[in-house]
Parts: sequence; C-alpha cells; structure tokens
Amino acid sequence: MGKDWMFSALLLSHPVIGKEKYHRSQHWGFCNNVRMLVSEDKPGIGGEPMFGRKVKPKYSVYPKGAGTDKPSWVAFDKQVLCFDAYMEDEVPDKRQEDYRIRVYKIYFYPEDDTIEVNEPQLRNSGLLQGIFIRRHRISLPPPNEDEFYNVYHFNIDEEVVFYGRKFKIFDCDPFTKNFLRKIGVVVNPSKPCPDDPYMKMRKEVLEAMEPLRPYLVVDNLKQFLEYDGKVLRFFCLWDDSTSLFGDRRDLVLHYFLADDTIEIKELLPHNSGRDATSLFLRRGKLPKYGPAGIYQPGQLVERTILNVYGDLKEQRSDAYLFDKYHLGKPDQHFYKDSDLSIGTTINVWGRKVLLCDCDNYTKCYYRTKYGIENFPSIPCEPLAPPPKIERKFPPYNGFGSEEDSLRSCIGLRPTPHQKNFKKFMEEDSYGQISNILRYFAKLITHKCVDMDRMFVISFFLSDDTISVFEPIERNSGNAGGLFLKRSRVKKPGQEIFKSEPSEYIKAEELYVGTTLNVNGYLFRLLNADDYTFNYMELNKDKYPFSNLELILKKLKEVELKAKDIKQVFAAADPKHTKLVDYNTFRDILIDITTGKLVDQEIITVARHYRLASADDTDLTTLMSQVHEKFKKSMFENFDRLLATCLYEDRAKKHVLPTIDVKRICKSSRLPLSDELLVELLSRFEDSEKQINYEAFFSALNWRLNPMPEYVSPSYLKEKCEDIWLGMPSPIPAKYIRYLALLEDVYGLDQ
Repeated sequence: MGKDWMFSALLLSHPVIGKEKYHRSQHWGFCNNVRMLVSEDKPGIGGEPMFGRKVKPKYSVYPKGAGTDKPSWVAFDKQVLCFDAYMEDEVPDKRQEDYRIRVYKIYFYPEDDTIEVNEPQLRNSGLLQGIFIRRHRISLPPPNEDEFYNVYHFNIDEEVVFYGRKFKIFDCDPFTKNFLRKIGVVVNPSKPCPDDPYMKMRKEVLEAMEPLRPYLVVDNLKQFLEYDGKVLRFFCLWDDSTSLFGDRRDLVLHYFLADDTIEIKELLPHNSGRDATSLFLRRGKLPKYGPAGIYQPGQLVERTILNVYGDLKEQRSDAYLFDKYHLGKPDQHFYKDSDLSIGTTINVWGRKVLLCDCDNYTKCYYRTKYGIENFPSIPCEPLAPPPKIERKFPPYNGFGSEEDSLRSCIGLRPTPHQKNFKKFMEEDSYGQISNILRYFAKLITHKCVDMDRMFVISFFLSDDTISVFEPIERNSGNAGGLFLKRSRVKKPGQEIFKSEPSEYIKAEELYVGTTLNVNGYLFRLLNADDYTFNYMELNKDKYPFSNLELILKKLKEVELKAKDIKQVFAAADPKHTKLVDYNTFRDILIDITTGKLVDQEIITVARHYRLASADDTDLTTLMSQVHEKFKKSMFENFDRLLATCLYEDRAKKHVLPTIDVKRICKSSRLPLSDELLVELLSRFEDSEKQINYEAFFSALNWRLNPMPEYVSPSYLKEKCEDIWLGMPSPIPAKYIRYLALLEDVYGLDQ
C-alpha cells in the first residue's frame, strides 16, 4: 500500500501530458451493494498495465496499422481457415499394425477463435468417423491452460495439442496460406502425409486378388435405359388334367424387356379351393432346357476356383487359381422375346405352358420389331364339365320341421337352419315403422254360430310368418284372443311327406277380397289398415292390385262408352256436387266392370281420388288431449323446459326455431307421440318456422292453464254389403271425386 501511494503521489506531482486517469485500481468492489471480487487482473494506475506485466490476449486482432476498426465477428464473418493434419493412433494387441495414421481437417474460425476438428469418412474403415471435436474455443496445453489458441498458433509443420491429442499439420488450403501471409505469418512449405501401414497392406492384398486376365463384361445399361418399364404380357394355359388331382391352370406371363427376365402369375377363379399365391414363377431368366428340378448350390457361379495355394508361414498371403476355360459349366440358353409367340409351348421348369393370347402392346411390339401381322388367339376355355349328379334327399319323416330334417341329411353333424338374416334386419320393425301387414278378415263357414266372427290377420315381413287374432266381443259366446300363434303357413294342397320343400304363403298373395286358407280355415280378407295400404302402394311392383296405372288401364278396356259412364255417375250425384260416397262409387265400378276389379283395386282408386277431409280437431280439443297425456304421466317439468329455451335464446327474442323446440321436447322426454308433437308444434308455428316458447310451454302447463276434459270420438262403423257387415275398421274414403277419375281415364273435361 505504501509503494502504491508513493507512486501515485509521484505521478500527481509530475503529471503526464494527455493522461486524465490517475486512480488506483483494486480487485474488490461493490455489485448490487454486495462486496465481491470484481476483476482478477491487477492493472496499474489509471487502468493501464503495469511495467513488465504480460496481458493475456482474448481474441485474434488485426496487426497494428494494417486493419480496420470493425469488430472481429464482422470483419471475419464466414471466413474459415482449413488445415490438414494427421495423428498417430496407437493400436495395441494387433500383429498386423502397431499404429495407424488418421487424417483430420482442422477448421479455425477467426471471428471468435473457435476450432472444429473433423475426420473425413473412409470407406470400410470400421471406425466411427466424422466430427472429432465440436466447434468451441480450445485452451493451450499446460502450463498455459489459462490461454486459448489463436491464429498465430497454426502453421504448416507445426504440432498442436487438443486435450492430450497431438496433431501434426502438414498442409492447408490456398485461402489459409494467403490469410496467414497477410497477417505477417511466414508459412512453411507443405509436407507429405505419411502412409497408413494398415491401408497400405489392404491395398496390396486387393491388388494381389485382381485376376491376371480381363473378364468378359456384359454392358446392359443401354437395354435397361431403352426398355425400362416396358413389359410383354401373354395369357397362358397349363393343362395338368392328366396328372392325379390336376386341372387346367390359367396363367399370365410377363416378359421384362429391360433385362430379359420372365415372371408368371396364376389367375385363380373364385372358390377354386387353392391358396392365393403372389407368383407362380419368381422373376428371373427362364432356361429353355431347364431340368425338372433346380441346380444345386455352387453349380451355377460366375467364376470357378480350381485351387487355393499359399505358404504355411504365420503371415501368409493366400492366392486363388480360377478356371479361365469354364470347364464343367452348364451350357444354358434362356428364352428371349423372339422365342415367344402365340401358339408356342414353352418349358417352365418341366411344365408345358401354352401361349394362347397377348395384349395390344405386345402385338404392337412384335409388329414393329419382327413384322408379324397375324395374331390368332387360341381359345383356352375349359372342357365341358362332367354331368352333375343330382342329389336326392329322402322324404320328410314328420319329426320336427322340414328344415331341421333336411339339415340332418346334408352332413354327419346336423347344423341349425340358417335364416335370412339380411331380410330380418331390413324388414324388422323399428321406430314407427312396424313392417307388419294387418288385414281384417271374416271366417267363411256354414256354422251359423261362427258366421259373424271377425279376425285380425297379421303378416310379418321380416320372416313371412302369420298370426291370427280374434277381437274379444262381449256376449258373443266366443272366448276370443289368439287364434293362431305366429308361424309360417303352408299353402293348401301339398303333400306332407315329400322330398321337396313346402311352399308357404307370401305377402304378395294377400290382398283385400281374396280368400285365405289357414290350416283348413277359410278367411275372407275384408279390409286392411292404412299402413298396409301405404306399404303396398309404395311397393306397387310387388303388389299389382295396388298399382293405380294398371287399374286405370283396366277401366279403359271397359266396353261402355265414356259418356254412358259419365251419365251413370251423374245420376248418382243429383245435387251436382261432383262427389259420390264410397258405397255408391263401389257399386258403380262393380257394375261397369262386371266384376273384373277386386276389392283391393277399388280401394286403391278410392284412396287416390278421395276428398281430402278437413282437420276438424280444433286447438281446444288438441290441448285437452295433450293435457290428458301429461296428467297420466304426472309431467310438471315446464319450468326447466322454459329455462332451457331461455339459455338457447342468446338473442333474447323470445322465439326459437321449430326444430330446436322439438329437440328440447324430445330430450326432456315429453309423454307425446311424434305425430301428436308435430301437430302441436305446427299450431304454434309462425310463417318464419319459429315458435314463441313462452306461450307454447304456458299453454302446455296443465296446472296453470287447465283445459276441459278430453272426450274420445265415437267409433265409426259403415255398412256395405253382407260380407262387410260388422267390419271393425272405417271405410277407406267417405267421398270420391269421380270427375277427376273420368278425366284421367277417358280425358273428359269437367
């Protein structure tokens, strides 16, 4: 401290011209009000280095007087110095070599004095080559490990030590030489890199293994470039029917023009019983006179070794003697494109394959190259199969069903009868679609007690079964209920014990007006429900009696004149209302057609030309019916429905689309059917398909807005002819527009 104070006092007494800083430097200072070591270096007065002190350089700089003021990371951007170096890598425990020469590339980046060492990859070296040292600043070896390598440490014929590995620089590129000369470094002359003993030995071994005579080299590059991707295709036949369990096999032969190879694929028909294979013959050259089998391993080789000779010393050099005359090599001739033509039989490893036809590209190829114009195809259709022996089954024995008895005759282990599952899934009932045809029928009998008995016959489309039910009527003397459980009904007049399967009643045979024989009981079909009529009219190709076009054609064939028919209808309509009731309309059609139309056809015409009845159900009756549904189910969650609608109404308009209100009602499980819900929504719907949900749910609240008690309408019965008396279903139509019918049939103007 005393010497520094005396030296400072001396400087202050004798100031230096131009010097402004005379402070005394120190190691310790304050950082964020904490005493800590600020600097390791101890400069002199004013921050200048003391006399005789050596300053450690941090980065490469330009020589004084010959540089620029730009920073190094700008001046030396994208500039790299490349040095060629080698390292002697010691190889212990190996008698062939004691050391190995490994060549490296040393890259020096002047912008930040970073170094990267890379070893070029050598083929078949067996070493992990590539980046040896990643790019970073490398410190000097001890005792100067506190300093780093800079550009002045590199020169040709100099050694550098990186982490204990000694690298000898023997050359550099021209850019590096010019760079070193510009900064004042005398570049040493280049030195040769010493040879690697192991690589030198390998080179001598490879040179000794080369043959003393040139081999014949076949250059197929031109053929490959010209015909790559071009394939000839032939359709072939291999007739193996003469052998045991053999048959005729359809094949496709592909000839690749790029390398004269052949592959064969087999065309397997459906249910052939053979395993599907990718190829019948793998792609390769096909010999013309190939044996029945294949060659043994080592029989077909490019070079034949006659002998192996060499001394018995520890470091011996083996040599081989090849057969230059190819003695014993099999003489092979392969199929070429000139050997293939339609009608030719080729040998595919002992199999005679007949070429029957080819594609258009193959024909064009042979027409262009060989001038062949005629390509007659050979039919390769199989011979007529032997007559199939008809399989006869024994007659039905009466035990179980006919299907079960038949399955016991097909196999040793009887299996259950497989039902038509696809038809069951398509025609089974789901939702509001029942897929059940219901007819109202009357029993035909001579017994006075049973003459007025009415039945409901249901036909299930999913499995063609029939069930018969008798409605219960009080004081009739009949118990009623299930008359015939659901089962298939055979057609009458069939033999019971026979080999052929029995025929059963189908849906197409049922229509209004026909007589149905159910196990000996005769039923006259009088009417059907609306679903049955709608189903038959939609599928009019299966049900001709519900096809309006065919019925109108029958009416056109009536012998009476059109004016006479019009007069008949006019006489039945004295008030000129252009309408007649159904009973009168039915009587007129029966008279003018002389009974050619059945009841089903008359009902179809009446349903088409009926007068659309107005909806007599007012809103009060509808709301009474809805309230009765709610009362029976004890449904009172109207506040929650209103809260849900308020949440959905983001615009606060107090209206929602009809589809959204219907969705909310369905999700809340309102005890209403789909038809009743749709009709109810239509009454509250405005012109924009929106509903005021507050008014809607307020009307549905049966506690706040009670309605009169709902009274069901009286059941309608119509009396027609004797066979229609007591029919439990209403008539198909009340009034018929006969003028529209006459206009469609005869073209009469109203």
